[in-house]
Amino acid sequence: MTTFDYIVVGGGSSGCVAAAKLVTGSERSVLLLEGGHSHRHPLLDMPPGIFKMINGSKFMRYHHTVPQEHLDNRVHDIPQGNVLGGGSSVNAQVYMRGRPSDYDEWHELLRGDNDYPGWSWKDVLPHFRGMEGNNRLHNELHNSSGPLLVSDPGHIEDLSRWFVQAVQAMGEPYNHDFNGAAQRGVGFYQFMNRRGKRSSAAYAFIAPLEGRKNFTLELNARVSRIDIENGRAVGVTYQDKTGRIQQVRAAREVILASGALVTPQLLMLSGIGPAAQLKEHGIRCLVDHPGVGENLIDHPEVPIIAVANGKYGYFGQGAGWRMMLNGLQFKLFGTGRILSAGVEAGAFINPLDPEAEPSVQAFCVPIVYLDRDTLTLVENTYGLTITTVVIKPKSRGYVRLRSANPEDMPLVSPNLLKAPEDMQTMIAAQRFFLRAFETEPLAGKFSRVAIPRPGKTDDEALAAHCKRFVKTNYHPSGTCRMGPTGDPLAVLDSRLRVRGIESLRICDLSAMPNINAGNTNAPAMMLGSRCAELILQG
Repeated sequence: MTTFDYIVVGGGSSGCVAAAKLVTGSERSVLLLEGGHSHRHPLLDMPPGIFKMINGSKFMRYHHTVPQEHLDNRVHDIPQGNVLGGGSSVNAQVYMRGRPSDYDEWHELLRGDNDYPGWSWKDVLPHFRGMEGNNRLHNELHNSSGPLLVSDPGHIEDLSRWFVQAVQAMGEPYNHDFNGAAQRGVGFYQFMNRRGKRSSAAYAFIAPLEGRKNFTLELNARVSRIDIENGRAVGVTYQDKTGRIQQVRAAREVILASGALVTPQLLMLSGIGPAAQLKEHGIRCLVDHPGVGENLIDHPEVPIIAVANGKYGYFGQGAGWRMMLNGLQFKLFGTGRILSAGVEAGAFINPLDPEAEPSVQAFCVPIVYLDRDTLTLVENTYGLTITTVVIKPKSRGYVRLRSANPEDMPLVSPNLLKAPEDMQTMIAAQRFFLRAFETEPLAGKFSRVAIPRPGKTDDEALAAHCKRFVKTNYHPSGTCRMGPTGDPLAVLDSRLRVRGIESLRICDLSAMPNINAGNTNAPAMMLGSRCAELILQG
């Protein structure tokens, strides 16, 4: 049986960073097991490729929620990356860390833990900054020489500029850096790409390891369980790309990085989780951990879609010849719409208390975005989609086993907008950004707002709209959270170690005690970096 010093399970954003840091920080051998495919594909590389991938691709794995009773039994999908680099290989590439208070909140929650390493903003900032290679900013918050390439938008549509100006006209400040001193305001996002090519965790951290003798990567490797002997994680069992069952040993540690939906499933399949649930599926309980799979947090998003009265923005979806022309322009001149990730501008606001910290993030997408929920309500034409997102939700859901078969995807219930506070915030956000369509210079550019229904902006109508269209913002987190000593639902200690099992850590978004305010891809990489640092410290 092959033995490695460290086995990293999951080659998403956090797993890539953890593996790379372990490889380069020591001479110890590292095996990275990724269940998905190679990240090298033209559609994955180009910034707008996400719109071709999101609704059907081998590079995505689609979790279907259980019927959501509070949403009239709706079932919605939660796509997750099925590719090396995980979310960083398939997302819209927005570079966002969250705000300092997110991590200071973690610090206050965790500081009572034994052997506490610190999780405040000052503790995590060096990890964000060390990874970053920013093409505009270099100061105490930003770095220009890191491997993760961060850039301003390569192309900006007029609708995106008009959105930024309209929200300023509504009283919000212009923010030139959402990862700067303050989050509030409206402006243009930065993105994890450079010169029309995605800068994923796979490209930034794994590609440079090629040829390293102490690094092994296996793709299409589906892990079915963590092997545990005498209370210690000693290896993993997985199915390789040929379908054969393999076992490998870890001389030092196993690090789980399979994401907030699959990591708790793997723990439960391995005998770590709520005893009653494991018994129900005939799995011997090694450690009774009631918190495994609980505390599922996700950012809920709800769209506003308006149809333009002219050729403003990108033409809907499915315009193949336009994509060909855009591709030709990029190949010949390195310019044009291919340089846009589709999401160019956004805002952080608090529609209920403007002077408080932002409670809502908005994404300005200068197309009519069509999916199975909106397809029959809006024509495929020119227009604008603004999605509003509650960034510090109160709602909590769960992940549970469907069966003891590793091939069966887990039961997932995110409970988006179930907490009344979340619904109240979302309704206020929708009302705020509906006003933006009536504010110069956006005003006069649209023939109609298609959803929500025109004229239906009372609380009851907007609540019905939110219940019908709410979906994931692709940020599931928190299902194996860190917590202080004595917290019965804390799966991890503050050094990311699974309580009750030696030599087993988790470094993906499931470790979050609470979700950060904004996109979660950069925080996932920070968790991978921090985990490797804690391991190398001994």
